[in-house]
Amino acid sequence: MRAVGYYASQPITAEDALVDLDLPMPKAHGHDLLVEVKAVSVNPVDTKVRRSQQPEAGQARILGYDAAGVVTAVGEAVTLFKPGDAVYYAGAINRPGTNSAFHLVDERIVGAKPQTLSFAEAAALPLTAITAYEALFHRLNVAIPVPGALPAVLVTGGAGGVGSIAIQLIKHLTDLKIIATASRPETRDWALALGADHVIDHSKPLAGEYAALELDAPAFVFSVAGSDDHAADLADIIAPQGRLAIIDDPSSGFDVMKFKRKAVSVHWEMMFARPVFQTPDMIEQHRLLNHVAVLVDEGKMRTTLSQIIGPINAENLKKAHALVESGRMKGKVVLEGFEAA
Repeated sequence: MRAVGYYASQPITAEDALVDLDLPMPKAHGHDLLVEVKAVSVNPVDTKVRRSQQPEAGQARILGYDAAGVVTAVGEAVTLFKPGDAVYYAGAINRPGTNSAFHLVDERIVGAKPQTLSFAEAAALPLTAITAYEALFHRLNVAIPVPGALPAVLVTGGAGGVGSIAIQLIKHLTDLKIIATASRPETRDWALALGADHVIDHSKPLAGEYAALELDAPAFVFSVAGSDDHAADLADIIAPQGRLAIIDDPSSGFDVMKFKRKAVSVHWEMMFARPVFQTPDMIEQHRLLNHVAVLVDEGKMRTTLSQIIGPINAENLKKAHALVESGRMKGKVVLEGFEAA
């Protein structure tokens, strides 16, 4: 079975930062589906793991946390899918990743692929959709108002993968005003096209940028990127008793005390928590992916695919990792299909 992985954590510029592999075919047991992978996308977590997590000596680590494909076999406990079903999902960080021709994944974190999307278009969605959906509706509980606050969400990094999905979910599932951040004309236009009501520049102090809008303090802040840099500004901007969700990796010096005087609640979103810890509610990821698929098929949401680099191989995955590491992406980068052996 063809796959792509790495034997040593290295910069993506290293010749063997990612390498093509030939691995045994996995077998489905229990709640697992065996999926023939048709397309994958690359996320910041792929690059973070590659840079920071050294595999055991002589062992290759397979990355990949987004996929769309077709179920080819099922474990004995599977009830949600059958062979031949088209699916999309983000997998689990403690299992081999999706950069392989065939991949095992627990059915409870898998959704039915949106019927109106190609495999490449669908592969751009799962990880960001799960992250944004969980952050907004399971962590921030945006359906519950904050007394006296503007019914609004400030989304930092609105043109990135997670921000792009968050804007669409807020737009179509709530009545909240959306203020997004972006720093370039093309990313500003992207966020507005997805449904943001206002876009402010995160390359400038956010408190001043928000004040210029002459809006009341927002009930919710979804800090997708730059939490370290923007912490003081976000503490100034958010309403008393507001709710803040963070998904990036601020430094150990991140000062949560800035939010105490306003009694702001701070929520961490980690979309791998449910599958890694096998929580009793992990099937919520199956449900939310199916909900997103319905929204897509109804024309209320769109894929955030921005670029298809080519087939799934080490050379193309290195290009995708480099692009993600540049920090200048809008939407998602996808690879489609394995070349014939």
